[in-house]
Amino acid sequence: MLTLTTKKKDGQFVPVGEENLVAVIKTHDGHVTVLVDSDGYTKAQSKPLEKNAALEIFEKARRSGIVEYSGNTVEIWTEQYPTVQNESG
Repeated sequence: MLTLTTKKKDGQFVPVGEENLVAVIKTHDGHVTVLVDSDGYTKAQSKPLEKNAALEIFEKARRSGIVEYSGNTVEIWTEQYPTVQNESG
């Protein structure tokens, strides 16, 4: 599958940032661990998983030195999804 490596910002297409930040989002198909830039645009993602499995990948990424994305939403194409790695339960 082709991965989009640009983002639309202020009506212009620009490259996705060089930062690698990790988050877990909830999509219609399940929970997905994602690598994003500082604006929350996706660079890589897991397949949809159960929440605990997505959180395990997130924790492994954090232990390897990848910083947690602190935003509330992540954008994949034109869809926005809430981050859920800090939800309890």
